[in-house]
Amino acid sequence: MAVNFNQTVLRLVKKIPKGKVTTYKILAEQTSKRKAYRLVGRALNSNQHLIEVPCHRVVKSDGSLGGYRLGLKKKKAILAREGIVLHGDRIKNFNQALFKFKS
Repeated sequence: MAVNFNQTVLRLVKKIPKGKVTTYKILAEQTSKRKAYRLVGRALNSNQHLIEVPCHRVVKSDGSLGGYRLGLKKKKAILAREGIVLHGDRIKNFNQALFKFKS
């Protein structure tokens, strides 16, 4: 079951466009486990294809960065290269950068 969940999460993450971010919560709500935010984080941590599956584009619901397997410094650098403006460890203009999946 966890493998299917992980695959679902990673498939969804591939849909997040460059220059946008989404949240652990939004991803969880797109799965059968609507409140499994931490499980989403685990699925992202299992990602073996960091370029193909851009898990650096997943952040916390308050606009803070959350974690990243390669470290927060690397996550900040990648997001900045993609046009995401940061203020410390938070995304500036978070609502404008937020990607929501179409129902």
